Amino acid sequence: MNNLDIFHTVCGLSSKMVTQKYSTSFAWASTLFKPDIRQHIYNIYGFVRFADEIVDTFHGYDKAQLLAEFESCYRSAADKGISLNPILHSFCRTLHEKNIPAHLVDSFLDSMRMDLGVIRNFNDSRYNEYIYGSAEVVGLMCLKVFVDGNDEEYERLKPYAQSLGAAFQKINFLRDIAADFNDLNRTYFPEVDFSKFSLGDKQRIEEDIARDFAHAFIGIKMLPISSRMAVFMAYKYYLNLFLKIRNTEPALLLTKRIRVSNARKIYLFGEMLLNKNLNLVRL
Repeated sequence: MNNLDIFHTVCGLSSKMVTQKYSTSFAWASTLFKPDIRQHIYNIYGFVRFADEIVDTFHGYDKAQLLAEFESCYRSAADKGISLNPILHSFCRTLHEKNIPAHLVDSFLDSMRMDLGVIRNFNDSRYNEYIYGSAEVVGLMCLKVFVDGNDEEYERLKPYAQSLGAAFQKINFLRDIAADFNDLNRTYFPEVDFSKFSLGDKQRIEEDIARDFAHAFIGIKMLPISSRMAVFMAYKYYLNLFLKIRNTEPALLLTKRIRVSNARKIYLFGEMLLNKNLNLVRL
């Protein structure tokens, strides 16, 4: 292994560590990918996680400047093929190797910039634009890795990947209402007043998520075997989170972040390994 290969490896390990530290459930699910896919998924996760942390976590700092610097360094890395930022270096390697379209990354960064502004009173168009950029395009980046250059398969599976990303993001919105509304002054869902959040509001959102889940599940069963079980595992984690949220009163969501316990995650992981049967899932 020459020194450049060592540099690539160190950068890849950085993206892996970001995945493991920020999301145990996603890190566990990622172990089910074939090895040649797994690192690329870590690389994508590291990139989107760091951008998300800038807009959601770095309070007391100039978030707009940090995001602009992050984007500038990304564009330089994408152009030159190298970066001393290990997360950006790893991501751009995946970007080039898997021919991920630049417009997907541009849409993602557009949504991150939206989070720097006022997220209130979204209309349907703005809401859908945000969902696409913050979540659906991440699913499409991963899909580019899964199909490994098969453009016909990519086009066939695109709608399902978008539905899965949308479902995950909408569940995140419900899970994070307490922080988003109370701390960050954000209201993503159109025509929902969280100061008067009702059971009817919650049920309408949940019906929309259920449709996304049902559509996404069709596509999961069509994924290549090298990625199918890992995506299914992530689906199961989020499905369980969704079911917990569905059984939670609206008022409680405004005060508490709902989560799936590590014990439950381990159980789901073991159950999936034992039966490996996607048809056992029901929404």
